[in-house]
Amino acid sequence: MKAILNHLFEHKTFSREQSKEILTSIAQGKYNISQMAAFMTAYCMRAITVDELEGFRDAMLELCLPVNLHADQLIDLCGTGGDGKDTFNISTLASFVVAGAGYKVAKHGNYGVSSGCGSSNVMEYLGYQFTNDESKLNSTLDKAGICFLHAPLFHPAMKTVAPVRRELAVKTFFNMLGPMVNPARPGNQMVGVYNLELARLYAYLYQKSDVNYTILNALDGYDEVSLTGDFKTFSGEGEKINRIADLGFDKVNPSEITGGHTVAESAHIFMQVLNGEATTAQNSVVLCNAALAIRTIAPAKTFADSFYEAEQALNSGKALNSFKQLLQN
Repeated sequence: MKAILNHLFEHKTFSREQSKEILTSIAQGKYNISQMAAFMTAYCMRAITVDELEGFRDAMLELCLPVNLHADQLIDLCGTGGDGKDTFNISTLASFVVAGAGYKVAKHGNYGVSSGCGSSNVMEYLGYQFTNDESKLNSTLDKAGICFLHAPLFHPAMKTVAPVRRELAVKTFFNMLGPMVNPARPGNQMVGVYNLELARLYAYLYQKSDVNYTILNALDGYDEVSLTGDFKTFSGEGEKINRIADLGFDKVNPSEITGGHTVAESAHIFMQVLNGEATTAQNSVVLCNAALAIRTIAPAKTFADSFYEAEQALNSGKALNSFKQLLQN
């Protein structure tokens, strides 16, 4: 590790293969806590390269516990986190809306590190028991239209670095990797990232894949459609600025979509949305993200049609039913 750190301190970069080897060694527990903390801190202070991100991703996917899900057209809605905005669990709620609309969702999630409440925190609080049992995951996918993949159960590297990430409590390159390493390898992905530089790195990597993708970044720094301002998307259709006024929405005040301060608070908002008791702003943000996910699966659909599908799934209780079915299985 000394040679690796000196390499970083000299502002040098690693090749794709070198990056893969380093992350494999981290996952195998070859380095101590201090060494891993120093390595992650160095990446907090400089930009990651495409080769490094690709190599880290390769290692994570090669080492992960694979899961074979029997559904066609799977989608994952996953943000990098690390935007520091402490929103409620928008992408997780949007996942249940998409499932309620009849699509199959393989939601990849983890505990919050740089935020108060990650998707795994709220799911665990609300009674979901994490599993990597393939038969159980397929069963929930059949009955609920969604399964939840808790990252540490599938990724040894995430388990190894979890204590370090918790103690650092800031975003690291593992935030960048989360959406790219879903063990189910879904054919459709909607990925939210916290800045445009990372969005472009993602776009470059996803262009080389066979995944239908939408990468999004709110221009004011959210890793999801926040409706606090316009947002940019990268997809097979190209790069586009989406103006919320053109989509028919008024600007939302950031205070209207916060709620990640504590797990209990996040869980309360989570259930308010599913039970039809949320504010207009909360509903609109969830539905916009769900609509973009539906458009990722079916790009021939308009945003308006996709939003209508999402709205029907939430208002009819189908999204809530997907959540209940997931807990019961």
